[in-house]
Amino acid sequence: MPQTFNVGSRSVFVSITAWVFLALGAVCGAVALVQGAATASLLPGFALRFDATPLQGLAAVLAANLPWVAAAVLALSVATAAAAIGLLLRLEWARRAFIALVLLAIVGNLAGVWLHQELLQGLIDHTLSRSPLPRETAGVFGGFITATRVAAVAMSLGICVLLGWIVQRLNTPSVRQEFA
Repeated sequence: MPQTFNVGSRSVFVSITAWVFLALGAVCGAVALVQGAATASLLPGFALRFDATPLQGLAAVLAANLPWVAAAVLALSVATAAAAIGLLLRLEWARRAFIALVLLAIVGNLAGVWLHQELLQGLIDHTLSRSPLPRETAGVFGGFITATRVAAVAMSLGICVLLGWIVQRLNTPSVRQEFA
């Protein structure tokens, strides 16, 4: 049986996705601006050296280059908001750009899982090495940290699955015909 599409129909999925990501882009852009302003106000007295921090590896590099990280987040937020507006207007370039941005978000989220684990481990090791906690208290503290790590990984992987579903859904023939 042949499939029939209503040309010109607008799916609720595309509209909701566009509005949600437009709002997320605006919120992330505002947070990046505030983060950039806060970092700029701290920079004169904020001498972040690699040997003075408990951070190691990529976490230390990101912390040392925090203004650039905030600028990259701001640029991605603006690009996401622009692609979301294009989705609302049903522009084909916006659908493709949005898919590319969502795929970039999946890669960033998966890299963020590793970065979160590295950052948390560095901070925990630094804190516990200087803290006179009894052995029993350190065990309870370690249990909370393990639960936090598992929850962070589960949430990040769940977000990646949701974003992958959005990409898959934006590539279906019924949604692609809206952008023709």
